[in-house]
Amino acid sequence: MAGGDNLQVLHALDAAKTQWYHFTAIIVAGMGFFTDAYDLFCISLVTKLLGRIYYFDPTSEKPGTLPPNISAAVNGVAFCGTLSGQLFFGWLGDKLGRKKVYGMTLMLMVICSVASGLSFGHTAKGVMATLCFFRFWLGFGIGGDYPLSATIMSEYANKKTRGAFIAAVFAMQGFGIITGGIVALIFSAGFNSRFDAPPYAVDRAGSTVPEADYVWRIILMLGAAPAVLTYYWRMKMPETARYTALVARNAKQAAADMSRVLQVQIVEEQEKVEQLTSKKANNFGLFSREFARRHGLHLLGTTTTWFLLDIAFYSQNLFQKDIFSAINWIPKAATMNAIEEVYRIARAQTLIALCGTVPGYWFTVAFIDIIGRFTIQVMGFFFMTVFMLCLAVPYHHWTTPGNHIGFVLMYALTFFFANFGPNSTTFIVPAEIFPARLRSTCHGISAAAGKAGAIVGAFGFQYAAQSRDPAKRDKGYPAGIGVRNALFVLAVCNLLGLLFTFLVPESKGKSLEEMSGENEGEQETEAAAAPSKTIPV
Repeated sequence: MAGGDNLQVLHALDAAKTQWYHFTAIIVAGMGFFTDAYDLFCISLVTKLLGRIYYFDPTSEKPGTLPPNISAAVNGVAFCGTLSGQLFFGWLGDKLGRKKVYGMTLMLMVICSVASGLSFGHTAKGVMATLCFFRFWLGFGIGGDYPLSATIMSEYANKKTRGAFIAAVFAMQGFGIITGGIVALIFSAGFNSRFDAPPYAVDRAGSTVPEADYVWRIILMLGAAPAVLTYYWRMKMPETARYTALVARNAKQAAADMSRVLQVQIVEEQEKVEQLTSKKANNFGLFSREFARRHGLHLLGTTTTWFLLDIAFYSQNLFQKDIFSAINWIPKAATMNAIEEVYRIARAQTLIALCGTVPGYWFTVAFIDIIGRFTIQVMGFFFMTVFMLCLAVPYHHWTTPGNHIGFVLMYALTFFFANFGPNSTTFIVPAEIFPARLRSTCHGISAAAGKAGAIVGAFGFQYAAQSRDPAKRDKGYPAGIGVRNALFVLAVCNLLGLLFTFLVPESKGKSLEEMSGENEGEQETEAAAAPSKTIPV
């Protein structure tokens, strides 16, 4: 792309040295993701407790559990909301601007986090229904955060370190997951020492103290805290210059905003903005033949890889407590009281996050602008496939006494390479390769495809992982294919993800306009759409 074609304000952003405003943007956008992860994953810490409280059966030898349909709804309803929110707010972010929509999503998350913990009703059915209702709308707000945070960070960042900045925003998810676990550990330990209760096998009714009902409510409601803390700063951020100039066509405002942020004098180029935005090559819509020709394969690549990744990632994350039970890492439910079970599940989940999840995110931050998105994504999918097979093939070996630590190590490595791999890159790339006026929409579509995969994982894996042996199945579930065969299915998903990665272009070191074809002439646009550009160099 000829430098003369580029707007000064965009060139200034691409060439800017890393400054304080970059870190401010990372923290403000990242705290949204911190909240997202906390809210999405904290439910898996308390589902066993919900079953004990609301579905207690005094005649049963096992503690109460959520019926299959209720469990699927409680675990999966937030994903349904997230999928809807990604599509809606992604589209709205391109229509109204990133900043206007950014505050809406945060307030929705705050209100629904608190409302989830206040779920009311006199019956189990009433409490679960209101919990599911508020978690759907919580997910709706979370969904908006995906395309908006990614797009804002990509449009603020410079060319050299853009990948690391977007990855750093996404990496806040890891801290959200760990914080959820730590909060659950603190409150379960505190309540357990204050309200000492016998194990279920000793006293069925007495093993769940009435105060246990506060534990899950407090854990869910605390998800509102980080969102509240960053609301003011989110509202103070100026609209991105790329939206203001290339979509709203207001060169004066774009130059003024970025002059203030970058602390340099930027000339407004209204005439140049009018020329660029009026070009036929820069005016095609999402459902046009021109979009299909230039970005169709790219969108297919970003949606399929995110879909396949999330099937594996979320089925692991949400139901790892069941896998830990299968290998006896968490004691049998009847040997614990209700609050102790929350503590054990939280401890296991936090340990996995510390060992595998968080390091993977920050490896991506460190290396993405050195080795590129494509390499990291292919490597991640490859090693996830390998470690899934290493778990599945000798599965009986891992479940025998003395081998549990090896199982947990393999399990942690699959998480490490998910995060130092496609879980990070599938979030980053859609924010870089599409035109400014469609960037938020296309990221929302890609993210929604991911959440469709998460729904398959969250709903499907819950049933699929059930044993054929009735004695080993969760109460109320039909026979599944078992954990071993489910792991084989996940390995195949990862392998397919690796293959679809070849549809996604490498964006390392290139400006957003270079990747999307904006600011280019007609002949250069033809070249940008050529298939050779989809293979990284």
